[in-house]
Amino acid sequence: MKLKYSQSMVHYLFLVLILLVVQISQLQAAATVKYLPGFEGPLPFHLETGYVGVGEEEKRQLFYYFIKSESDPENDPLILWLTGGPGCSSFNGVVYEIGPLYYKQKKYNGSLPTLGVTPYSWTKVASIIFLEQPVNTGFSYGTTLEAMNVIDVDACKHTYEFLLKWLVDHPEFSSNNFYMAGDSYSGIVIPRIVQLISDGIEAGNKPLINLKGYLLGNPLTFTEEKNFMMPFLHGMGIIPSDLYQSLVQNCKGEYREDFAPTNAQCTQNLNIVDELLENINDQHVLEPSCGSETELRMPFPSKLRGRRRSLEESSISSKCYGHLVDRHDLSNHWANDPRVQKALNVRKGTVDHWARCRQNGIKETYTFTSMDSISYHVNLSSKGYRSLIYSGDHDMGVPFQSTEAWITSLNYSITDSWRQWTVSGQVAGYTRSYSNKMTFATVKQGAGHVAPEYKREECFNMFKRWISHNPL
Repeated sequence: MKLKYSQSMVHYLFLVLILLVVQISQLQAAATVKYLPGFEGPLPFHLETGYVGVGEEEKRQLFYYFIKSESDPENDPLILWLTGGPGCSSFNGVVYEIGPLYYKQKKYNGSLPTLGVTPYSWTKVASIIFLEQPVNTGFSYGTTLEAMNVIDVDACKHTYEFLLKWLVDHPEFSSNNFYMAGDSYSGIVIPRIVQLISDGIEAGNKPLINLKGYLLGNPLTFTEEKNFMMPFLHGMGIIPSDLYQSLVQNCKGEYREDFAPTNAQCTQNLNIVDELLENINDQHVLEPSCGSETELRMPFPSKLRGRRRSLEESSISSKCYGHLVDRHDLSNHWANDPRVQKALNVRKGTVDHWARCRQNGIKETYTFTSMDSISYHVNLSSKGYRSLIYSGDHDMGVPFQSTEAWITSLNYSITDSWRQWTVSGQVAGYTRSYSNKMTFATVKQGAGHVAPEYKREECFNMFKRWISHNPL
């Protein structure tokens, strides 16, 4: 039986189809952002925001901020940046670490926080995609409850899929030198992602990516990371020499939470250490302890055993006014403002509440399968990719000793001996390079777990020199 439609019905169905096409195109399209609430005047750089659907039926929608190089975007490198956590928004990178923005005020006063621009943005010499990954991070979301759950291996695949799709939509960047970059927990996933990209290149996946290497800051790398906390604490003067010697003798170098001490003296020593670590800032041992905002952007706390007192229980909260805890709080007020979300082209109703770091919530939806990425470094080194590994030298959770240890374990010959690197005539840190094209650098003068957050000028100079193939 043939169905007959009136001309008006055909016209109506055609209009519905057109509206659906328009809605789908709008859903998929990225948008240029010229103005941001809290920033005076037009943005002095090119900012694009958008979503890319990944995974089965694109049920996971990953949000990103893209800032084009302010120098020579046609030829400057392209960087894909992942903030740690997992569950920490890539907006951290935009406003607190390596991006062009910063909050002018130090403490929330009830009005919309105000933004300024910094001269030390890595976008001065590179185009950077700041990706909200995994799903349930920042403004990224899943369209179903099932899509909100993700395994770390799949999260890496989603990032690779994102990159391929993004380059299809931005073919003008497909020939630019490409690097992955990130900090903290990203030290576990980025080497895996770089491996996926490398494998895809060898398989001929399109578009071809001009992969050159990767950068990692204070990267979580292997499960024995905490065993290097004790020499760090001893060197920082947090534990005395006699206690340190007793720990070495009785605990045999094992200090992890999952380690069961074999003697009472080791247990007693570890309990003493926990007491000495009360109200010590995990991310920066020289800074005040300011509550939950000082938690490491990693899937575990840096304490050894026992319970650390909260900010409310301590007597030092007055030391924190105007400090990182307040500056971090500014982003929560700013990003949850409806005017800001409209300007950023955030899809209404997709995220109930934006959080700078959603670590507690993401623990229920994110599955860890491996906490060791050393084998990926070995394989990537064999393929000739460049890497820069840097450490803020006052970070307790991923101390520079542990990073130096796993790099040394790769057993590559030294091509540039341990030496100072300087900025503005001052020592900014120490560095060493290896025959596998890996450079290790410490950032001193008070750099913590997220080194660029404390030392923007120094880290910008470090990046600019390295990305240009110049010695630090």
